[in-house]
Amino acid sequence: MMGLQLRQVNKLQVLTAQNISAPHCFTTRFGGVSRGHLESLNIGIHRGDEEENVRENYRRVCAFLGADPKGLVLSHQTHTDIVLEVGKDHWGAGLDQAELPECDGLVTNTPGTTLVIFTADCTPILLHDPSTGAVGAVHAGWRGTVKQIAARAVEKMQALYGAEPKNIRAAIGPNIGMCCFETDADVPIAVKEVFGSAADPFITKKGEKYHLDLKQINALALQKAGVGHIDIATECTKCQHDRFWSHRVTGTNRGSQGALIVCKEAEI
Repeated sequence: MMGLQLRQVNKLQVLTAQNISAPHCFTTRFGGVSRGHLESLNIGIHRGDEEENVRENYRRVCAFLGADPKGLVLSHQTHTDIVLEVGKDHWGAGLDQAELPECDGLVTNTPGTTLVIFTADCTPILLHDPSTGAVGAVHAGWRGTVKQIAARAVEKMQALYGAEPKNIRAAIGPNIGMCCFETDADVPIAVKEVFGSAADPFITKKGEKYHLDLKQINALALQKAGVGHIDIATECTKCQHDRFWSHRVTGTNRGSQGALIVCKEAEI
């Protein structure tokens, strides 16, 4: 497992994973045109931003990816374990056409489709199978983590496209780290009911509260699903709230970063 690499083009700063060859990135707060408390790279469509600012921010990220903005498909997240297959009919969802039904994961094998999920402390996960060209994008809050939405996306890629889990490359992006994700006992209890003792290294008690490493727990879900190639970011969105949007720092008075991945033709 490796960390992610910082890439910068002009003022745009994003993170990428070495083991994913499909165009992709995890965005930061830097490189956009949004103003005020949303400065500068907000890609959230429901944050009170001006529409043209959001569209320009997407244009800049798509330019980095070498992707046509027409192929963007935005998720409609509600902390579920729903993974939706999308294709050309869904291009522009959330921007140029109505939002998708609720879903916290997207998969596709349609070239030209760019999947988008949003975060501001939750865990972003990108998936790529070079053998089939299929890609996936997942938003995992702690509830989605417990529901193993990352594994659900792998299963959907396998069922729909014949992707073998052992061939899938995964990247887990910046989220609220173990240092800052403080909870009551209900969260670790729910995690241990699913992952058992395998989760013990990623749960610690400090006083009456618990701290959990959601990156590593999502990696457990991916490993259980058969994925062996996983890059994991080291960054904590709360610790580094000057670089990333953090719900725990500013509540709803914030923008959104996200994770994007572009479907290309199969490599093999």
